[in-house]
Amino acid sequence: MAANKIAPVQFAHVGMTCSNPLETEQFYCRYFGFRRVRTVDLASKQLIFLASADSAFRLELFQATEEAPVPAPGGTGPEWPALKHLAFAVQDLDEFLQQMGAAALITQQTVDLGGIVPGWKAVWLSDPDGRIVEVCQGYADEKSEE
Repeated sequence: MAANKIAPVQFAHVGMTCSNPLETEQFYCRYFGFRRVRTVDLASKQLIFLASADSAFRLELFQATEEAPVPAPGGTGPEWPALKHLAFAVQDLDEFLQQMGAAALITQQTVDLGGIVPGWKAVWLSDPDGRIVEVCQGYADEKSEE
């Protein structure tokens, strides 16, 4: 695949509107290793920025000002044009789910995807606002022939 001739781009963050940003912050910090890296006060609102343990991935949490117009999706995420799910890799999926305990609101039970990528398996669960989060182990990119 030929490289585009554009200036380098670096991923910045995913913005998420939350019914309770503090509850969402606690969820991602406790189970996915995020930490708060900045808050921004805007009039009567506060934005919360979280960074992953390696600081490679950030979430920006906004306070919702309206009710959701549709029910939260289930399964692996919505089937309409949308962000389908966030995905996180762990070393041991079963151990991770055991550590989450009752907080793991599973929307799609563990699926063995080893027929696609050897050793790959995943489960999908819901965050506090019903966003789908995939947790997987064993995924690897294809090896390049270059």
